[in-house]
Amino acid sequence: MEGTGQGRAVIPGIVGSGRIGSTVARLAVAAGYQVIMSNSRGPQTLIGLVGELGPLAQAASGEQAAAGGDLVVLTIPLRAYQSVPAAPLAGQLVIDTCNYYPQRDGQIAELDSGPATSSELIQQHLAGAQVVKAFNNIYYRHVLVLARPADASDRSFLPIAGDDADAKARVRGFLDAIGYGAVDAGPLAQSWRQEPGTPVYGAPYGPFSDPAGTPASEATVRTALAKASR
Repeated sequence: MEGTGQGRAVIPGIVGSGRIGSTVARLAVAAGYQVIMSNSRGPQTLIGLVGELGPLAQAASGEQAAAGGDLVVLTIPLRAYQSVPAAPLAGQLVIDTCNYYPQRDGQIAELDSGPATSSELIQQHLAGAQVVKAFNNIYYRHVLVLARPADASDRSFLPIAGDDADAKARVRGFLDAIGYGAVDAGPLAQSWRQEPGTPVYGAPYGPFSDPAGTPASEATVRTALAKASR
């Protein structure tokens, strides 16, 4: 996928008012993508955000956003993943930005007692979709400020994990269009390597207290992924 500048590609955000979701939407609109925003509170609560994003953005219900375009950005608290309707997402590419924070989400037995990853749980729930994990390891403010053109020497890279090669290729193309390179972090079973507490989570892009962030090269991200351990 590539931004056309004419709004031909559509990115439905399942929870568009979230920090990551709205930030990705800003970059997408700047790249010429149409964006369908939604959240759990209804389209009327997104009027201000959609107005700020401009004519390429629209507000809709979660089901309309899920069914309305080429890919879906899923950015919700992990505890709510089972509330996401699976049927409208059948056949869709889903970018999973979610992280497991027990202090927020409560204890999830499958993640506490076994080798499963949060993205595998989401893939099991959305059995008809192709899930790719991305954007979960970077502070939302840094997502916005670190975006760079493809030929920039200080372009940052993000890890992506997924079980479907074509789905990962499409996510790589989307990331490229909005200002990021991608590092293949393996299948969803390996997505724990980019989860909270790992070397690639947050740190390569600078401290959260630094509003400017630090560009993270492909080599930096690969090295951080390689250092991850359980």
